[in-house]
Amino acid sequence: MKKVEAIIRPSKLKAVQRGLKEAEIPCITVVPVKGTGLQTSYSERYRGTEQSMILHSRVMIICVISDNHLEKCIDVIKKNASENKVGDGKIFIYNVEDAIRLSTGVQGNDAII
Repeated sequence: MKKVEAIIRPSKLKAVQRGLKEAEIPCITVVPVKGTGLQTSYSERYRGTEQSMILHSRVMIICVISDNHLEKCIDVIKKNASENKVGDGKIFIYNVEDAIRLSTGVQGNDAII
């Protein structure tokens, strides 16, 4: 099993979610995040004063999938989240040792289906 974490622009969330569902990877967790990477800072007006903003708002999508769905998952995220610009985001992949569905006690790959 693999855990895929993708940090993307919030405007791309619906497209990625739709693409994953069509690819039969419907189970995702979405977390709002802020961070900085290669993008430069930007200015924003707050209560009448200009503030230099360093952290950018992004969305983290988390999927735990079987090994045979990994390439399909990565392809869907790359296709739907990329604008070929700095700040598009990143994808991280981790090994998952085990998964247990709390409601039934099912363990392993059957727990993530």
